[in-house]
Amino acid sequence: MTDLPPSVRLTTGRGGLPVLLVDGPAARGEVYLHGATVTGWTPAGQDPVLWVSPTAQFSAGTAIRGGVPICFPWFGALAGHPQAPAHGFARLSDWSLAGAQDDGENVTVRLRLTDDEATRSSAWPHRFEAEYTVVFGSRLTLSLQVTNLGDHEVVIEEALHTYYRVDDIRAAEVTGLEGAAFHDRLAGPEASPGEPGPVRFGSETDRIYLGSTAAATIRDPGAGRAVVITKDGSAATVVWNPWIDKARAMSDFGDDDWQRMLCVEVANIGRTAVRLPPAGSHTMSATFELHPDPDAKETP
Repeated sequence: MTDLPPSVRLTTGRGGLPVLLVDGPAARGEVYLHGATVTGWTPAGQDPVLWVSPTAQFSAGTAIRGGVPICFPWFGALAGHPQAPAHGFARLSDWSLAGAQDDGENVTVRLRLTDDEATRSSAWPHRFEAEYTVVFGSRLTLSLQVTNLGDHEVVIEEALHTYYRVDDIRAAEVTGLEGAAFHDRLAGPEASPGEPGPVRFGSETDRIYLGSTAAATIRDPGAGRAVVITKDGSAATVVWNPWIDKARAMSDFGDDDWQRMLCVEVANIGRTAVRLPPAGSHTMSATFELHPDPDAKETP
């Protein structure tokens, strides 16, 4: 077993699944080996940043609803394979612990997934290695490196499907995507030329901003904070909230929980999918950082 620093503990979590608990100098965190799903990041002196559904299912073969599920090697439904799991097999797989370090400021955890008999008999049968590096500190940094171990070029889609807590989705907004073209998955195949203002929420939202490499910021005035999302190796951003009807239709999503969460996902999907030649590697990373929100509610 990999030696762990005192700030990292491997134990049994919800549903009997193995989980890494991180108690570092600048933040606490939580990562399940199932799906390599980060389910907690709480910087020192702050409230938790990530949202996990109170009715999330922690069981083999089921994606954890919340935190940061990894979509790989495809996003959404896989064309021509209606029985393939949505968003790929990575978030359903058990990852191995490759290492952990504490440098006195940040705690780093590394997880690994490689092809096996199950993946090679799936709808995406290629040989690969994926290494996921999670750095817990005053910032949370996630890096997914994928290497093609096969003899032929492969195409991958990927997303860090991050669920953020918000005080009230109707007051929250996303800045940084102004003017960027997007595909509205609720409206059909035609692309929208973009909007001049921030993304605001008054109904179900499911947008893919293709070709977007810009940073985005979730402004959450009710909580008095903003989350700044920077990224590298990503050319798409997904913004999602299920709103009322879809939330009620999901068994692992509380009827009213749509009010307190928002997904902003760093991704490479669709025409921004990554092509890897034999022995080629690609790294997609995201960094999340908290800032005070200038329009925060006054404390009485």
